[in-house]
Amino acid sequence: MSFIRTTEMPSVYRHLEKMSIEELLNHINDEDASIAAVIRGLVPRIAGLVDAAASHMEQGGRLFYIGAGTSGRLGVLDASECPPTYGVPDDVVIGIMAGGDEALRFGIEDAEDSHEQGWLDLEKYNISNQDILIGIAASGTTPYVLGALKKAQEQGILTACIVCNADSPIAEYADFPIEAVVGPEFVTGSTRMKSGTAQKLILNMISTTVMIRLGKVQDNRMVNMQISNEKLVERGVKMLMEKTGITDYAQAKASLLKYGNVKNAMEKLKM
Repeated sequence: MSFIRTTEMPSVYRHLEKMSIEELLNHINDEDASIAAVIRGLVPRIAGLVDAAASHMEQGGRLFYIGAGTSGRLGVLDASECPPTYGVPDDVVIGIMAGGDEALRFGIEDAEDSHEQGWLDLEKYNISNQDILIGIAASGTTPYVLGALKKAQEQGILTACIVCNADSPIAEYADFPIEAVVGPEFVTGSTRMKSGTAQKLILNMISTTVMIRLGKVQDNRMVNMQISNEKLVERGVKMLMEKTGITDYAQAKASLLKYGNVKNAMEKLKM
């Protein structure tokens, strides 16, 4: 089957520079509105990935994201939000970006061209077959990601990918290929737009559902969140008061600060 890059196909809109601001915004919004339906069709595949990831992580495995450009930045963003949101250590969900931390802020786009560097970057973390690796690449062709997934499969590591073209080279090296084919971008080839939005939505689904499976959420609350600023202390105190029936704010706050998060405080208070 021939590989077609729908991410590079011409926009269905012409002469954007002649449109009014409202026309531009409405058309962008129209395109964004089509993404959710595409992802809905991917739920069974995403569910299989989440189940496998949670099972590995329950046994001490880690979740790795690897990508370049917008895709890599989205992976690092999702990974970096797991510790404060769910109280997991920094080394449980790990985002790796072609070009390193500098590429998060600056466009070091040629960093993605090496077939070997992705695996070399993963080796720094002693990745093993206890872990799971998700490659993120809108095109499905990024050498940095492709090389990493190929080597990971050779080492018996469970792999997945989030791509926006069907039947891509990267998908060949993914045990769980997630292909969010959202069609041409509003600005031709600008995969930071619909493709990036689709990847962000899927990453939200994966990490949130994995963390719920790992017991980091109770009811609908982030009971393991880090108490790292006044806003989160306030949220945690209100949560603890609601869950335990404590009516004294100062008492609830003291307990929260003593035990570090809502879940620990509830357990120590035996509520």
